[in-house]
Amino acid sequence: SMQCGERRRYMVRIRYRQPLQSAELICDSDGIYIRFDEPQRGITAGQFAAWYDGDMLIGSGTIEK
Repeated sequence: SMQCGERRRYMVRIRYRQPLQSAELICDSDGIYIRFDEPQRGITAGQFAAWYDGDMLIGSGTIEK
């Protein structure tokens, strides 16, 4: 698991069957934030984000804002 202040790069998906997108995950005291390399359209609260290291699912969570 990520520690507060840690940053890691993963491939992230926010929609079922969406191609994986390169992003940086940033952990702070409020939670984990995702900063995509390319702007993403139509992200809404309640969707899930899933991040992968290669083909392995590393984690997922509900998007709050």
